[in-house]
Formats: sequence, structure tokens, C-alpha cells
Amino acid sequence: MLNRLTLQEAAAKLSSRHCSSREILQACLDHIAKVDGELKAFLSYDTADALAQADAADRLLAQGVSQQEKPLLGVPIALKDVLCHRGQPCGCGSKILSGFVSPYDATAVEKLKEAGAVIFGRLNMDEFAMGSSTENSAFQTTRNPWDTARIPGGSSGGSAAAVAANLCMATLGTDTGGSIRQPAALCGCVGVKPTYGRVSRYGLVAFASSLDQIGPFTKTVRDAALLTGVVSGHDPRDSTSLREPVPDYVAKLGGDLKGLRLGLAREFMIGGLDPEVRDAVQAAVRHFESLGATIEEVSLPHSEFAVATYYIIATAEASANLARFDGVRYGQRIAGADPTEMYERTRGSGFGAEVKRRIILGTYVLSSGYYDAYYLRAQKVRALISRDFQEAFQKVDAIVSPTTPTAAFRLGEKTQDPLQMYLSDIFTISCNLAGISGISLPCGFTREPKLPIGLQLLGRPLGEETLFRIAHAYEQSTPWHRDVAPLG
Repeated sequence: MLNRLTLQEAAAKLSSRHCSSREILQACLDHIAKVDGELKAFLSYDTADALAQADAADRLLAQGVSQQEKPLLGVPIALKDVLCHRGQPCGCGSKILSGFVSPYDATAVEKLKEAGAVIFGRLNMDEFAMGSSTENSAFQTTRNPWDTARIPGGSSGGSAAAVAANLCMATLGTDTGGSIRQPAALCGCVGVKPTYGRVSRYGLVAFASSLDQIGPFTKTVRDAALLTGVVSGHDPRDSTSLREPVPDYVAKLGGDLKGLRLGLAREFMIGGLDPEVRDAVQAAVRHFESLGATIEEVSLPHSEFAVATYYIIATAEASANLARFDGVRYGQRIAGADPTEMYERTRGSGFGAEVKRRIILGTYVLSSGYYDAYYLRAQKVRALISRDFQEAFQKVDAIVSPTTPTAAFRLGEKTQDPLQMYLSDIFTISCNLAGISGISLPCGFTREPKLPIGLQLLGRPLGEETLFRIAHAYEQSTPWHRDVAPLG
């Protein structure tokens, strides 16, 4: 079953000519045809274009092009529907961009192409990345491959579900307040939120520009390290892109954790935490100690304000970023008697309820008379949250926490209660506000039904190398990543 290969395994088989890129891609396409009617991870995929890419990769392999030159040569990778891929649709899970085709590649997509990846498919998401369950997509609701009566997380739910169900080797998603780590936890795969600025945002349709970051979903930590390295690096087209060199993350994997200090944030082991999640995380902490790490309690005193702070800053930035979707230049347009009526009718019918809610909230907090009371105050609290992490990282090398307070909840369970939905990201939001690095990986399962539980590791800015080392040591000494979802 070639579709179940990891990036590392697929690259090895291609390099040794045990199989072709076309054969791997066809195995993925066959599995998509078999299960995605129920899973609904893909919004679309261009079979002819993908097969042409695979054939081109096979020709390069036949010519002796090595994995050192192109580390992803011939490996199928799919994209969240918020990243531009030239010649392919980019709808952001929204009706307002119906019919829009990307005229250029995002920098992350360019880097995948340079590495030889076969890029195919648009993955479902919460509209404009606003949601925690992928129930806000304008087109379909993605389901969890472990239990199709449950959500896969969001907003990158399609990206997580596709990896967990073995529809492709890996995917790219985006993380604004946990939208990679949270669905990775709920679907039982690895998800990385790189340091803000580590991966260029050029070609990413913006939700909240100071928070958004592109990152990978993979089946293993080693694959996550490889893919993060491929898409990282400075880009002059993104003014927030960091100029720091990108380490060889894969080369630094291995070894025990002796000498490393891990922090357990007392504010994250809260009363509302599901007992099975708590037990799994505590067991992981004990396992880290057996691997040689020392555990220290740390405090992040302002984390209790993270959700409120996030939903002021993120919505304010969203209200500005989404102003461009007005029916004038691209996407859906509904005619009106005058331009104002055209704007109102286009945006009124093109945006879904959650996007409208956030645009209205963001416009409100930026309005005259409320800017200081809300937006400016939220920025001050953001600075305090960032300072909490700076102080904690003077004592420890990384922070351990649950990724989510519960395992995957049922479809429709929280759609009528936005606040409860927002609290699904209570442990992930602080990472984005502080601009630091984070990763989620499997650390166990609930008993009945069997659902994945995610462990989150948070690191310093540009601390991905340390996070990968810790996560890899844990993964390789535990069995959780080996289980296959029922739709896998």
C-alpha cells in the first residue's frame, strides 16, 4: 500500500527505483476515490496535472537526479485551499472566491517544486481559516478519519485528515491560532507551527497577518523536520521574513534528552481538561524523564487572557485583510444598482456567518472610541504574554502541554456556541501571539471511542531544531504514531 508510506520511505523507494512516482501517486488517487467521498478532505484535485508532474519526476529519477539535490522528488503533497498554486483554484473555502485561479505560486509552493514534490489537490478548510472544526467551509464538512461522526479540527481540517487517512504523504496548512497543531492532535498526525517569519507568507491569502504561519502535516517527526526545512528561508517578497539561515533539521535528530530541561506550565493543566488527555500528557512527561530530560514547573501568568487577546487582534487584522474581497477585481460579483449595493450584495452572500462575525467584531474594535479600549489594550497584553515565554525560556529549553483540552468532539456539538468553539484553541493561541515555535504529535488515545490525543511542545523563536529533537526522541520510543486510522 504505497499511499501509507512516509516521506522518508517514499523517497527511499523512489531513489532505489523500487517503485515510480506515478505508482505512488496512483495509490493515493485510488485511496482518495475509495474513502474521500465519506471523509471529504479534498475540495478538488487535478489528476492530469498531478500525473504529468509524477511522470516528469520519474524522468529525473531515471536520469540519476538524487534525493540530496531534490529531497522530495516524486513525492505527492497536497495544499490547504489558502495557498496559491499557479493554474489551480484558490477559494479559501469561501463562495466569495468562486472561480478564482491563482496566477502565481506561493513561495512555499515554489520551494516544494524546487525540491521535486508532486503537488496536487486543494484541501478543505474553515472559510478564510476562521474556525476550529472545518464546519465553517462553504462547501463541505470534513470528517475525522478515526470517527466520521466527529470533527477533524480546524481550520486546516482537510490537511490533517488527508495525512491521517493516508490520502497523500504530507500536506501544508496554516496556523493563526492553532490551525495546524489542533487538527494534527485531533487526527493523530504531526503538525508544526514554525517561528513567525521562518516560512514566507507570500502567496498565502491572509487572515491575520501578524499571526499567520505556514507549516507541515506529516506522519512522523522526521518527515516534519524535512518538510519544515524545505519550505523555510528568507524571502524578499515578504517583509516579515527572517534572514536567519535554516539548519539541517533532519541531521540533528537522534540521541537521548540528557541535559534538556522541559517546562510544564501550571496554567495549562486546567480544571476543564479532559481526564484522559491529562493522563496521557502526564504519562508523556514521565516518559521524557526516562529519556533523560529534567522537568520543571513554569508559569505563564498571562495565558488566561490569550483567547480574548487573540480574538481582538485577529479579528481586527481580518477586517482589514478581507476588505479586498468586494467583487471588483476577482471572485464572485453580484450586481447592484450602484457600487455600494454591489459591495453589500457580494459580501453579504459571499461570506459565511463566522467570517461575517469576525469582520464585524474586528471593525468594531478598530472603530473610533473603541481602539484604545480594545485593540491597543490587546496589543499590550500580547506583549505581556510574549514576555512570559521569554522568562520561561530562561529556565527551560521547551514547554510541554496538551495540544487540545479534549479529543475530537462530535459534528455540530459546538456550532451554536462560538465561545466553546473558540476555547478549543486555548492551549495553542499563546504560541502565535508570542511568535514562537510549536509542534503537536500523538501521545495516546482515548479508550472509547478510540481517538487520538495530542502532545504540544513549545520552543523559543527559531527553536525548531530543539523541538524536533525532543519530539523525535519521544516518538521513536513510543508506539502512538504507528496506529492507522480506520479510513487510512
